[in-house]
Amino acid sequence: MSRGTGPAWLQAAQKRGPVNVLLWPVSLLYRSLVAIRRRLYASGVMRVHRLDVPVVVVGNAVVGGAGKTPCTIALVNHLASQGWYPGVVSRGHGRQASNAHHVRADSSASDVGDEPLLIHRRTGAPVCVAARRVEAALALRALHPQVDVLVCDDGLQHLALGRDLAIVVFDDRGTGNGWMLPAGLLREPWPPSPGAPFRPDMMLRQSVDGCSERPVETAGMPVFGATRRLASEAIGPQGQRLPLVELQGQAFIAVAGIARPQVFFDMLRQRGLVPAREVGLPDHADPSAYVELVRSAAHPLLCTEKDAVKLFELLPTAAPGMPPMAWAVPLELTPEPAFLSAVDAHLASFKSQR
Repeated sequence: MSRGTGPAWLQAAQKRGPVNVLLWPVSLLYRSLVAIRRRLYASGVMRVHRLDVPVVVVGNAVVGGAGKTPCTIALVNHLASQGWYPGVVSRGHGRQASNAHHVRADSSASDVGDEPLLIHRRTGAPVCVAARRVEAALALRALHPQVDVLVCDDGLQHLALGRDLAIVVFDDRGTGNGWMLPAGLLREPWPPSPGAPFRPDMMLRQSVDGCSERPVETAGMPVFGATRRLASEAIGPQGQRLPLVELQGQAFIAVAGIARPQVFFDMLRQRGLVPAREVGLPDHADPSAYVELVRSAAHPLLCTEKDAVKLFELLPTAAPGMPPMAWAVPLELTPEPAFLSAVDAHLASFKSQR
């Protein structure tokens, strides 16, 4: 059984072991480079591009998937419900090109990235990807002039695109061992000092039922909570729905190509599902990584929605009346109402100017 706990270094970055200590001087160099880069943007030596619509940035202070994409999906759906016309920009990790590309429902993850494709399919919002978020934003605004707020997925460290609201997302790992890369998980110093340039405006702490959380210094910013859980139904390639309770006691293969596959496997068990086999793939795995799974699977596959955007297109056409050989289990993120109210309050002045 392949138990996907994620890269070993992600596990090691939770503590300050001998290897972390050896890498600590390198992390100090990385910290200095991050500080210099921020000063260059803050002083105007490097340009920050401001748009004519508000920009909301969602990102992580740590590596390894802290839940920014579920937060982006929840935020986009909320903004749409409040009368906004949101659009999303992203880099599109794992895609083969670097130029600006508009995401369509029938796009390939190889062209646009798995997370942007998932965001578009879950929200219906316009999404554009590019190596530089500014290029993605300009391309999206040109094609969709009705968009009146942009959400930048995974944009906390990408300073060239000006932001009007920055949300930092943490999960149960907190800041890991508290050190920066490569000795720890942090992509930027934490906690940020008051008044520091590009300091996040608010924090969203995501939790899974039954998981303990490491404390995170709040740095005086507002902190809100959100719960993550698997949906009660799995979704098939043609939109079929299957209650998860019907899979209890059934043999299936769990597949997760995310930063920490074991989180998905554990959440399945919380739903009363015990996989016959667990397959953990690298985050943003190439579609070819799923080919052998499809070819050799002795049981139905149960995967994350992020995997499904690559896996489903590889499936052979099912015979009429036959069940699909793969299902995706959506992840539901529920922010506390105060978080959504705080976002609304922050954007209220922009909404009155439209």
